[in-house]
Amino acid sequence: MSTSTLITFLIYLVGMLAIGIIMYRRTTDLSDFVLGGRSLGPAVAALSAGASDMSGWLLLGLPGAIYLTGISESWIAVGLAIGAYLNWQFIAKRLRVYTEVSNNAITIPDFLENRFKDTSRLLRLISAIVILLFFTFYTSSGMVAGAKLFEASFGLSYQAALWIGVIVVVSYTFLGGFLAVVWTDFIQGSLMLLALIVVPIVAISQIGGWNEAVQAVGSINPSHLSMIKGVGVIAIISSLAWGLGYFGQPHIIVRFMALRSAKDVPTARFIGTTWMILGLYGAIFTGFAGLAFVASQDATIFSGIGIGVVNEGGVQMLDDPEKIFIAFSQILFHPVVAGLLLAAILSAIMSTIDSQLLVSSSAVAEDFYKAIFRKNASDSELVWVGRIATVVIALIAAIIAINPESSVLELVSYAWAGFGAAFGPIIILSLFWKKITRNGALAGIIVGAVTVIIWGDFLKGGIFDLYEIVPGFLLNLIVTIIVSLMGKPKPEMEQEFEETLKRLNE
Repeated sequence: MSTSTLITFLIYLVGMLAIGIIMYRRTTDLSDFVLGGRSLGPAVAALSAGASDMSGWLLLGLPGAIYLTGISESWIAVGLAIGAYLNWQFIAKRLRVYTEVSNNAITIPDFLENRFKDTSRLLRLISAIVILLFFTFYTSSGMVAGAKLFEASFGLSYQAALWIGVIVVVSYTFLGGFLAVVWTDFIQGSLMLLALIVVPIVAISQIGGWNEAVQAVGSINPSHLSMIKGVGVIAIISSLAWGLGYFGQPHIIVRFMALRSAKDVPTARFIGTTWMILGLYGAIFTGFAGLAFVASQDATIFSGIGIGVVNEGGVQMLDDPEKIFIAFSQILFHPVVAGLLLAAILSAIMSTIDSQLLVSSSAVAEDFYKAIFRKNASDSELVWVGRIATVVIALIAAIIAINPESSVLELVSYAWAGFGAAFGPIIILSLFWKKITRNGALAGIIVGAVTVIIWGDFLKGGIFDLYEIVPGFLLNLIVTIIVSLMGKPKPEMEQEFEETLKRLNE
């Protein structure tokens, strides 16, 4: 890495830490630390939701998957784009209003407890456990991506790169809480979008244009040009099912809760959906162009930037496909621009890790510490519990990520399924169905989470190759409805439901 690239990269890191320090002064209570005082404008909320959603998967995992197996991997992008739009269209406004009506809930477990008037605290406790379990794996995926970036860019060992990335992200999340996270996400989301537009355009131009790129990829492997060749029905359903995950991702839907007004939702939806579609297209084209580019270059170009290549069936390929965006950044661009592009990759990684750490730490502070141990804890005390939890959770996730063979995509898919299956049906039904009960929600969350764990860890193979979010989501939905119909919601639950509908219609 050149000195110019390094300086640009370091300026970016210092800027993110500066935001954390500035927002530290604005974070005085738990609502500020967890939800930013419900003060987000539509652009900040939309880009923050997108950036925290996509993670290193968008710049490393998806381009790597397209590079390795072709555009058949694009089914995931189709599912995600549809899911994200539906989430903004049907969930955002209702959740923003309902959480305020329901005793101003500031976390998902908080909302579920208030929504179902659960005095036992069991629903809050189970929800918090699910959040901590799956976010530990999700956070770990971001740390793997960060370590790969630092390893390839600075020539560090994987372990050293891992711990440097952990220190940077934990520092500004620890200091500034939600406001630091969303404002860094806003900057990071803008940088990610710019990178995902510029890199594939320059890469395809370098190959000679779009037609030349298509011909080159087709000559290497014709199946890379087909969305359906070699892809079974189960694989397509599994890829599209990623869209189901949106309805249950705590770090995404908390942005809906933080909007300054429900009236901002249409603007935020347009910005967020546009950002996502452009970003996904950019990632797909980056991976697609990568196959043709790498195969046509001298191997020394890649060894010169610390990225290994292998020969597979007479075709030169990267030994780690998830580093294709890193390779393009350093080979095709001026060192200063390369520094910005590498910062964009780190942006994708950091913007998700910080959001996950924040939701996890808020679960510890609000849903364990305050709810179970210290009901009269002060806001200042809870903020510091959240900060300490941020460090502890990050350390556990880093230990999981310490294996350099870890795949970003595999870790993300497991956590994404866990949240989508555990919370997705419950969030939808709690917002749209008056008859859902506390016992129904509790049973559904448990069934959804357990199904993902059993299906994903013990039942792979044959029909069980279906992405675990599908059976988890469906079983959760069925169980929640059946158990709810066996009981009756409390009158105050129905009153809040009607009050929410009234506010939505005003």
